[in-house]
Amino acid sequence: MPPSNNHHFSPLTNPYISVNKPVDFNNRLVYRTSLPAFRNLFIKTGLGGFICLLFISCTDKNTKEENRKVVARVYSTYLNEDNIQDIVPKGTSTKDSLELVKKYIDNWIRETLVIQKAEDNLSDAQKNVEKQLQDYRNSLITYTYEKELVKQKLDTTVTNEEIEQYYNTNKSNFELKDNIIKVIYIKVNKKAPGINKLEKWYKSDNTKDKQQLAEYCHQFAENFYLDDNSWLLFDDLLKEIPIQTYNKELFLQNNRLVEVSDSVFNYYLNIKGFKIRNSTSPLSFEKDNIKNIILNKRKLQLITKMKEDIYNDALNNQDIEIYINDNTKK
Repeated sequence: MPPSNNHHFSPLTNPYISVNKPVDFNNRLVYRTSLPAFRNLFIKTGLGGFICLLFISCTDKNTKEENRKVVARVYSTYLNEDNIQDIVPKGTSTKDSLELVKKYIDNWIRETLVIQKAEDNLSDAQKNVEKQLQDYRNSLITYTYEKELVKQKLDTTVTNEEIEQYYNTNKSNFELKDNIIKVIYIKVNKKAPGINKLEKWYKSDNTKDKQQLAEYCHQFAENFYLDDNSWLLFDDLLKEIPIQTYNKELFLQNNRLVEVSDSVFNYYLNIKGFKIRNSTSPLSFEKDNIKNIILNKRKLQLITKMKEDIYNDALNNQDIEIYINDNTKK
């Protein structure tokens, strides 16, 4: 039978499209349309009409499910138009919309073919994935609940005293894996003005000189780092400066003020402090790490307490029964 007359257009009488002779696929009438008419209809009727006219079919069964418009078939599996209504973003051109729909249908066909091949070749036991699906669903629901519980109940305030106490108690766990430094670093073009003043300021601990250095860097430097109270990975700094050293530890131990250059830039380093790898990492370098450790411990405690509370409540309310005879116990 032809498509239902209650649709907003009739493919057999629409003036914008020509419908060729229907082809019978397993008692389903599939109407094929020519591509030029197909494009014209997309322009005049929008995505809904466009999808409907990709392939139009109906069945002899007069049910709602069977009367849904079909756009593709693989064996006895059908892709309906309502499955692809939302794949084309608003404002997409006719040409791009056509390509998106065609690509989606092609991917669906290929995936469905592989699934059918698997169905045909696997045993019933191999295809029985109900337990895996149930286990996955249970894990997903539990994870979502725990995440929401943490979001609502977790105390995220970690004081400096807590961080310091954890650090002192677990100092042996904080061993440096890399060299770290406190440094003032400036990269500036060789042609920049006031290079002589810069070379004085970056070496100075005078407050006024530091202020002038900061103003100069913001105006003329290609790159700079002036926070000499924070630790940096020495390897990260070496990525910025053309320094060749085969012994990083020895370099740090023997250098405080460093000036190097390439064809375009001058580089200035004032190394204020350093820690060699395998030594104890300083508290200030580990502060964020320790805060995360403390928060993760709180999360685990919160989740563990929640599980115990649920169990005890169920036990007290007699919602739990274990059907094992005493004589089975050893």
